[in-house]
Amino acid sequence: MKEGRVGGKGGGGGGGGAQPSVDERYTQWKSLVPVLYDWLANHNLVWPSLSCRWGPQLEQATYKNRQRLYLSEQTDGSVPNTLVIANCEVVKPRVAAAEHISQFNEEARSPFVKKFKTIIHPGEVNRIRELPQNSKIVATHTDSPDVLIWDVESQPNRHAVLGASESRPDLILTGHQDNAEFALAMCQTEPFVLSGGKDKSVVLWSIHDHISSLAADQSATKSPGSGAANTKQSKLGVDDKRVDGPRVHARGVFQGHEDTVEDVQFCPSSSQEFCSVGDDSCLILWDARSGSAPVTKVEKAHNADLHCVDWSPHDTHFILTGSADNSVRMFDRRNLTSGGVGSPVHTFEGHSAAVLCVQWSPHKCSVFGSSAEDGILNLWDYEGIGKQNPARTKAQNAPPGLFFRHAGHRDKVVDFHWNVSDPWTIVSVSDDGESTGGGGTLQIWRMIDLIYRSEEEVLEELDKFKVHLNECAS
Repeated sequence: MKEGRVGGKGGGGGGGGAQPSVDERYTQWKSLVPVLYDWLANHNLVWPSLSCRWGPQLEQATYKNRQRLYLSEQTDGSVPNTLVIANCEVVKPRVAAAEHISQFNEEARSPFVKKFKTIIHPGEVNRIRELPQNSKIVATHTDSPDVLIWDVESQPNRHAVLGASESRPDLILTGHQDNAEFALAMCQTEPFVLSGGKDKSVVLWSIHDHISSLAADQSATKSPGSGAANTKQSKLGVDDKRVDGPRVHARGVFQGHEDTVEDVQFCPSSSQEFCSVGDDSCLILWDARSGSAPVTKVEKAHNADLHCVDWSPHDTHFILTGSADNSVRMFDRRNLTSGGVGSPVHTFEGHSAAVLCVQWSPHKCSVFGSSAEDGILNLWDYEGIGKQNPARTKAQNAPPGLFFRHAGHRDKVVDFHWNVSDPWTIVSVSDDGESTGGGGTLQIWRMIDLIYRSEEEVLEELDKFKVHLNECAS
């Protein structure tokens, strides 16, 4: 079982004075759950998961919706590694009673999360990404040069017992010359897949001609591509046998990084424009229409390795990066030039360890989240910079733009995902098994709406509530 992408806990960035212990911080957080959250589900995992993603919404009811959830099980070898498809009951806003949402046992499974199907994965699942055009199609990364594509609905349900044979991917995307473990993205506009790896390259595929036939032809043995594979073949699984399945060759390979590519992302409005970040501290912008060389290469985007990147779906000028220097930076691509030090629009400093994941909110253009090795998931609003209440900022020592800190995890928050179908609802996973008696923790949560709504709306609602109380009293 892997320890995670990066080494030990990062330092710095935490401010002066004695910091509370993890247990003290967690106890304080749990006492505030009824005040800060509209709903929260805590699910203790048997094995840790390095990735979590929302799938399609399945059913809408009066008080809750049912939705697919994708996660993984990173095992110690006593049973196979798996890709898990779960059904999640998402309670609607203002339904859960405050006194109930904090009454959970952190060592127990949540009744809101139920395993639906298990796929025996060839190797550990480092990253899961769903296809926007068909969220039943997911891509996974493992410790291999290949990207694996799965139709999770048509894949048979398997029992993860020792000695069980691996599930067969619906497609295998080849093109890397070394392991591609984390950097993985799906395109919003077309069924294109993007990957980065230890070979310092970014690789692009089109699966447009293949996804429509995945469910219809599960017995295909011939590669959808032409000819034999012309790249280094993958070696996966404990028995070191090559994974079987139809293979698709790269549409383009892009060279420009000097070290491992840690994350990639498409421009939301284009299948030909994308960006990448890596352990060389570089942020690179690419355009497949202009060739395989970088369009813009910012050689010092951060002061350390870059772990994550996201491109704003609301304003394609803005790009977020997260780094081992504990910070998140927002760049405007109109201001980027190749070489030298990048000039971010703003640097967000609210973590005390390496940032592992950043993601824009799908519902509000100025809001994004960041999670880190410090066990915190921060929510930011860059429109709030310069508009902070001075008394509040001084009292809480809050960094500019930070408006919510989710402290429900006891160890590094390795991944999280905003729910497109359910605004302000987030799923997050952490590797904190030693603290919870399991393999890790999955949490699904939604902050109370009084936190993110406009001050005018909140005051108006509170005033109505006051009038209502006065009428009841009289």
